[in-house]
Amino acid sequence: MSGPLLWAAQAWVRGAWATGVLLRVGADGRWAEVTSHVPLPPPEATVLPGPAIPALVNAHSHAFQRAFVGLAERRDGPHDDFWSWRDRMYGVALRITPEQLQAVASHLYAELLAAGWSHTVEFHYLHHREDGTPYADEATMARALAEAAAEVGMGLTILPVLYEHAGFATDTLREDQRRFATSVERVLRLRDAVRGWALPSVGAGVAVHSLRAARPASIHALARALQGDAGPVHVHVAEQTAEVSDCLAATGRRPVQWLADEGLLDARWQLVHATHTEPGEIAAVAATGAGVVICPGTEANLGDGFCDLPGWLASPTPLSLGTDSHVTRSALEELRWLEYGQRLRLQRRNVAADAAVPPAAQPSTAARLFERVLAGGTAAAGLGAAGLRVGARADLLVLNAQDAALVGVPASHRLDALVFGAPGTPFVQTWVAGRRTAPPDTRPAFAAAMAALHGL
Repeated sequence: MSGPLLWAAQAWVRGAWATGVLLRVGADGRWAEVTSHVPLPPPEATVLPGPAIPALVNAHSHAFQRAFVGLAERRDGPHDDFWSWRDRMYGVALRITPEQLQAVASHLYAELLAAGWSHTVEFHYLHHREDGTPYADEATMARALAEAAAEVGMGLTILPVLYEHAGFATDTLREDQRRFATSVERVLRLRDAVRGWALPSVGAGVAVHSLRAARPASIHALARALQGDAGPVHVHVAEQTAEVSDCLAATGRRPVQWLADEGLLDARWQLVHATHTEPGEIAAVAATGAGVVICPGTEANLGDGFCDLPGWLASPTPLSLGTDSHVTRSALEELRWLEYGQRLRLQRRNVAADAAVPPAAQPSTAARLFERVLAGGTAAAGLGAAGLRVGARADLLVLNAQDAALVGVPASHRLDALVFGAPGTPFVQTWVAGRRTAPPDTRPAFAAAMAALHGL
């Protein structure tokens, strides 16, 4: 049995605006037909109330950190950086229960659905009870995330994280990291548990927290165990200069170079942040087919620094975006800051635009970034094809063309205005796997969880 038939007067198809676009959803929740230049909708079609664009994948999320947003913006000592923020964030990680996690994640996922995302990749390292002992069902916390996604209609990829020790110079975890402890075997069991649930639009891969948090032998053992598995593999890497320095001291190599030299990388791997890289590392990553996940809002909030976006764009490396700590939940804001950070760093405009000789040229900064992160995001989530095309999952956003930021803008510049001129989120519908989402009101449960977590 096939799914609904949709018709949009205008839609973003394969990198350009098309008119009269007919979209048929297959029984598997993927696009079975995408046909442009259909002047009138068939009688059985649902007419979308505005222009349609593909929804994006949020390729890096720590859902529990939504409960910490706005609570770390005061300095309580002479110095504040990523590491001091991390210590305060652990306080939330140590207290949150499965029920509270589900309430927080449901609220977050509802926000994300309203703000341009249809799928979230959870870098999931919060596994155990508050005292560090395992739950009777070791997938309890993962189940809370999956149920939250199902409640609001969000697509989800859960990545159980390999997390073994606190840093290059120690072989144990800190006491405040006790809920994170895993082994290769446990990570694989958690992945298989999520897949075994066979929930609609929920999948699983694995992750390595970082080179500082996992033993080289364990990383290689995990890689061997993943031979023949198509699921994504993510790793935090080169987010902080201190991490790069520590990796050099411990291994003699920078972290991105270490991953490339060890022969670990392939198209399944996603390097999260990769903020501090050298040109040779970019070339090494590009040669493997691995992707990079950039989180501009969080990287700005934490003072991480600017990635080499021109270097990544000049390479064929797949790129995607993540909201990470969720200081912003808007896909448009992440796209804006991906470009604006580079404008501040390089003191010029339209850094991401491509002024190459036609037909390769893409003078629109918004279009070039949107297309790159659209394709890169589906790869990061393990979803396959991207966009409004046959075989891709049937996800889309419907724009309010009469929104104050878009009204009067010619269609040829609508995506530019959406990314760089729309401070809000002018989306009137979000569709995931061929179904229009209609999340419940998640605010009461979220407020109750926040009150319990923070003693309010």
